[in-house]
Amino acid sequence: MSVPNRKPIDLGKVERAAEALFDRNPQRGTTLALVVMHRGQFVFERYGVQPDTIFGPGGPVTADTTLISWSMAKSITHAAVGILVGEGRLTLAAPAPVPSWNGTEKQAITLQHLLDMRSGLQWVEEYSLDTPSDVVEMLYGGGALDMAAYATAQPLAHAPGEVWNYSSGTSVIVSRIIGDVVGGGREGMETFLRDRLFLPAGMTSAVPKFDDAGTFIGSSYVYATARDFARFGELYRNDGVAADGIRVLPAGWSAHAATFTADDPDGPFSYGAHWWLWPDFPGSLACHGYEYQRTVVLPDREMVVVHLGVTTDEGADELHEHLRAMFLSANNGA
Repeated sequence: MSVPNRKPIDLGKVERAAEALFDRNPQRGTTLALVVMHRGQFVFERYGVQPDTIFGPGGPVTADTTLISWSMAKSITHAAVGILVGEGRLTLAAPAPVPSWNGTEKQAITLQHLLDMRSGLQWVEEYSLDTPSDVVEMLYGGGALDMAAYATAQPLAHAPGEVWNYSSGTSVIVSRIIGDVVGGGREGMETFLRDRLFLPAGMTSAVPKFDDAGTFIGSSYVYATARDFARFGELYRNDGVAADGIRVLPAGWSAHAATFTADDPDGPFSYGAHWWLWPDFPGSLACHGYEYQRTVVLPDREMVVVHLGVTTDEGADELHEHLRAMFLSANNGA
């Protein structure tokens, strides 16, 4: 479905790129949802068909279908931290408030180290069942009952702040910190996310998931519609101000997300603070999820693009090529 053109965006370029994505060989990727916002308006959206999976039966995807975030949830966790930092209830440079770390070498780990993925904690972020993997063990194995306990117990492999190591465990530690500050257990965290973040941002479909210990699984598990993921990106495009003009995040929190931390040694992207950066689009920031889910925010082009589905490693370059074509459909500065 396309919405009447609002220049300066070339919807023809968007439609051609979308056609290519939806027509991909399924061995390279399947697109479930594609949404483009420009200047705060939905200008293009198209939906596919969800195959049957171990999580449930498939079927047509619509604008009302909620889809899993996977690691795009990490950027939502960043937003929740921002609210508490803005209120003075969390301090980035202070030791992370993890009680089990008191009096140990881990006490040197700050909240900023965690957001930057520079905690120094040992962690293997491997998504294969055939090799040792801390993320698989945490989400589905022995760590699943209390994910934050599993992550906080990891030994230090490096001095805090020295080495970048992408870690879903780190994000769950941050989620536990948020929950401890908010209080009220799972119900308190659900209320906080709903009333302070999701509803003000217009994300009425968003549903966060929790482990058995009551910790928000902020590394991976938020379900929402593609439109609502786009609304989340739009919140960051507008430096934390929602569509109705209400400030949700503190001023400058988007810039905090987009502050360079490290280059990814395994790909063409860089990392900020629980957000990814696309170096060939200066000023951009992005939520990345497993199997190449993407919510990309391009402030200079006044644009947010959401692509949800399943893409293989072999199809990643093709996906990114078509997404870049969409980005270029909007003339920055025009």
